[in-house]
Amino acid sequence: MWIMFLGGGNRLSDYQIEIKDVNKQYNNGKESIRVLDHISFGVKKGEIVTLLGKSGCGKSTILNMVGGFESADSGAILLDGQPIKKPSKKCTMLFQQINLLPWRTVLKNVELGLEGEKISKEEKTNRVMEALELVGLDQYLEQFPSELSGGMQQRVAIARALAMQPEVILMDEPFAALDTFNRYLLQDELIRIQEKAQTTILIVTHDIDEAVYLSDRILIMSSHPGRIFKYIPIHLAKPRDRASGDVQYYRNRILEDFELSGKRLEPEYII
Repeated sequence: MWIMFLGGGNRLSDYQIEIKDVNKQYNNGKESIRVLDHISFGVKKGEIVTLLGKSGCGKSTILNMVGGFESADSGAILLDGQPIKKPSKKCTMLFQQINLLPWRTVLKNVELGLEGEKISKEEKTNRVMEALELVGLDQYLEQFPSELSGGMQQRVAIARALAMQPEVILMDEPFAALDTFNRYLLQDELIRIQEKAQTTILIVTHDIDEAVYLSDRILIMSSHPGRIFKYIPIHLAKPRDRASGDVQYYRNRILEDFELSGKRLEPEYII
């Protein structure tokens, strides 16, 4: 049975990404561990949706499936109505590890995403420069990654993804390795960029504050096996005031739903 966490009476056709009754298990050599159990949800074009949950609930597995890097044991995963069978340039992934090539400049690292594309040199230059302007790094073209802060390196990675003009960006704990100041700065940059580019973004995190600050909708996951047990739309305009009572309301609501008060914490599998 497909139970869809949609809200508001939306129909299936409204969704750019569709996850239909997906199940997944892994074999650790001794036994099969069920990681995902009947996962269903949709993501509309231009939305920022966050999968929030403890380590081991299957968040990254879902992200890898949407990216075409893993397949489901059963169920269906669709992008623009078509089954996702392998990675494509419609959908790009940003990891916690920035993965810039240290011997290439900012310009050349962003160009990397367009190598092999059948486009003119002029179009390639325009797309690269437009992406660098969006992230505010058009004055750092000849810098090397070692000459940049961690936050600036992550912006280079975002620019590389944007230059590819994907329909969807998948983000797996993209700011977790940054200090608080740079994490907040990059969250603000992401909102600004997403509003301009209108790219669909699916984020995986276990950071409640980040989820509330960035998301249009949050899907909270439980563990062992991974299930979606709560759908929370965030009815706040962006950019948001991190210290506002409205933000704290959502944060406290999620803490209660997420059972992080210490009353009934589950043991965790690390996937």
